[in-house]
Amino acid sequence: MLPHLDDVLQRLHVVSLPMRVRFRGIMVREVALIDGPAGWGEFGAFLEYEPPEAAHWLASGIESAYSTWPLAVREVVPINATVPAVPAEQVPEVLARFPGTRTAKVKVAEPGQSLADDVARVNAVRAAISTVRVDANGGWTVEQAVAAANALTADGPLEYLEQPCRTVAELAEVRGRVDVAVAADESIRKAADPLAVVRAQAADIAVLKVPPLGGVHSLLDIAAEIDIPVVISSALDSAVGIAAGLAAAAALPRLEHACGLGTGGLFVEDVAEIAPVDGGLPVGAVVPDPARLADLAAPAERRDWWLTRVRACYPLLAQTHKPQNNRE
Repeated sequence: MLPHLDDVLQRLHVVSLPMRVRFRGIMVREVALIDGPAGWGEFGAFLEYEPPEAAHWLASGIESAYSTWPLAVREVVPINATVPAVPAEQVPEVLARFPGTRTAKVKVAEPGQSLADDVARVNAVRAAISTVRVDANGGWTVEQAVAAANALTADGPLEYLEQPCRTVAELAEVRGRVDVAVAADESIRKAADPLAVVRAQAADIAVLKVPPLGGVHSLLDIAAEIDIPVVISSALDSAVGIAAGLAAAAALPRLEHACGLGTGGLFVEDVAEIAPVDGGLPVGAVVPDPARLADLAAPAERRDWWLTRVRACYPLLAQTHKPQNNRE
């Protein structure tokens, strides 16, 4: 059974996490945390998301707070460094926040920037880390993606292009025209049918994120039906949300690529610390530091906004959330 709405609301903590660099157009990441009987959960749907989409994120937070995660088959999950669309000269400063990582994901196709900016940023990363993947967040047309793939591989290989274009058909066309592996993110997590991109043979790698897919168990159900490698990634989560991503990655029977769960390095301060271990993050529950919760607490009007948002999303959970209280 789902917990009572009033119980969820009483357990809610809203925090504002300042960021070191602009990422996804924001400098402060606002999330609601749920101090549940089974642990902490995170509801962090981006502010512009309407209830039908945000409800999946609430389902994920409730799952973590009120039920248990699956058994782990690994204790540490390898992660990639995440490099926002910063100038090339700022890359070493960003990479310094990801000690021991052997893979880097570089944001490209940023509005207002050029392909030359992307090439310079990627090459600056290559100077320090050999395995590089790029993420365009659907920002290119097919022709732009093909041109970018050629330009970005002129000085070295790419592990993959993540979501070079918006639609599944475009991904399939790009995949047929470039020698770089294509990964799908938005085409899975924002799709009515998350498996459509795989059936269309439009991707070589599936990037899966716990919150928009409704929780750890929902993600693993989808991963079990995908016959291509899976990369678990963060949705710019706090340490609480990262712990859920690590739980999912730790439960996968096969994990071939570093996961995008190192985004905590983008925050000036987080509610808790997850210390890297030789380029990876340890798997386990995260309990926010009470002092940090107090220091990072959002203003009262913002907490009220999130309470209203939970109330709007909660009636939709019957469609997005299948509670399983006796999980192994």
